[in-house]
Amino acid sequence: MRIEEYIDSLPGEIISGEQVQLTESSLRSIFDLVGLGERDVFYHLGCGDGSGVRIASGYGARRSVGIDTDRSKIESAGGIQGNVEFVCGDVRDADLSDATVVLFWFADEGITDAMMPKFEGLKEGCRVVTVWSPLPGCLPTLVDFPYIVSQAPFLRASSLQEQLRAVFGVKCIDFVTAWEYSERYTRAIGSPDAKNDRFLTILQSVTMWINARNLGVTCTEEIPESIRTYMGILRTFFDIEVEHLLE
Repeated sequence: MRIEEYIDSLPGEIISGEQVQLTESSLRSIFDLVGLGERDVFYHLGCGDGSGVRIASGYGARRSVGIDTDRSKIESAGGIQGNVEFVCGDVRDADLSDATVVLFWFADEGITDAMMPKFEGLKEGCRVVTVWSPLPGCLPTLVDFPYIVSQAPFLRASSLQEQLRAVFGVKCIDFVTAWEYSERYTRAIGSPDAKNDRFLTILQSVTMWINARNLGVTCTEEIPESIRTYMGILRTFFDIEVEHLLE
C-alpha cells in the first residue's frame, strides 16, 4: 500500500495528535529551552491531561493555563488552582493577550492556519513553541529539534528551503541528518517501553529525506544507499510504498 493509505488506516486521534501526550522529560526540555520563569504567563494549547501546565507552574511561571476540547481531561485536571487554570474550549477562541510562552502542537493544518492571525497579535517577545515543524512561513528563533521556538514579531522565511535549512541548521540534508532528527522526534514523543521506535524512525527519516530532495535541499540528487535500503524494508516487511513520493 502507499504510505498515504497506511496513514489513513491509523486511528484518527493518533493522526490528529489528540491522544499523543508529550513526556515529562520533553516538557522540561521545552521549558529549559525557552527559559520559563517567574515573569512568564504560559499557555498550553491542547493541554491533554494538564501535566505540562502543572510542570510549568513548578518552574515558577506567574500563571499557567491549559486549554483543551476534551471535557473529561479538563475536569480531571481541575479548574482554577492558585496560578494554574484549565479551560475546556477551542484554542481558536482563546484570549492569548497576556501570553509570554505558548506551547502549540497541532497536526491539523486548518487549526494551524486559523491560529496564525492570533499568533501575529501576540505581545512582542512572546515565544511560541511547536514540535517537529515551525509556524507556517516563519523562521525559528531557537531550535532544539524537535522543539522549535518562534518569537514575536516573527521572522519571515523567503521560501520553504530557507525555513528547512534554518530548522536543521545545515546547508543540505543527507541521510545522517534525516536519521538523527527523526530519532530525536521519536524519542521525544515515544514512551520508554515503546516497541515500534525503530519502525517510526525509519519511516520518518525516509520521508524526511524524500521531502527535502523534492525541495532541492538534499546534499545529492542521487538516492543514498541507506535510503534505498530502508525503502526496501518498508516495502518488503511492512507493505508500505514510498517511492512514488519522489518527484
